[in-house]
Amino acid sequence: MPRYMTISLEKRGVSCVAELLDKDAPRTCEAVWAALPQGGDVYHAKYARNEVYAMVPRFAAEEPGQENPTVTPIPGDVVYFSFPGGMLDRRFKEEKGIDALPGVIDLAIFYGRNNLLLNGDIGWVPGNVYATIVDGLAPMAEACNDVWRSGGVGERLVYRCLE
Repeated sequence: MPRYMTISLEKRGVSCVAELLDKDAPRTCEAVWAALPQGGDVYHAKYARNEVYAMVPRFAAEEPGQENPTVTPIPGDVVYFSFPGGMLDRRFKEEKGIDALPGVIDLAIFYGRNNLLLNGDIGWVPGNVYATIVDGLAPMAEACNDVWRSGGVGERLVYRCLE
């Protein structure tokens, strides 16, 4: 039986529905599903191109590790990144208010083409593709592009179970 979640930009009033890819990323799906709802301030990627994400504290009792990884996400991909505290730049951690955490989880969605997960400081940054947006990608993409153009101050990206 497929599992679904909603992903929302709350201030903009836009949501989409994503299907979890339980066969491709079972450990990541289970870790995320058990921890929903999750969300935080939205940020638009600087390097990856068409990505919005929220940083949240680590929530899994045991990190899922890499499964179904990509460095070239496509539109509709929902991706999980786990960053140890030492991997993130001090200024970045202070700016995001996560400097006291031992590491963070980055929950991201990709809404357009031509994405490349390459960071100039550390190299390739593979993420686990654990869900795909199956409904509402077009309005979500428009809202995500507005985050890029207008900014994300006051906006939250929130993930919830859809029962």
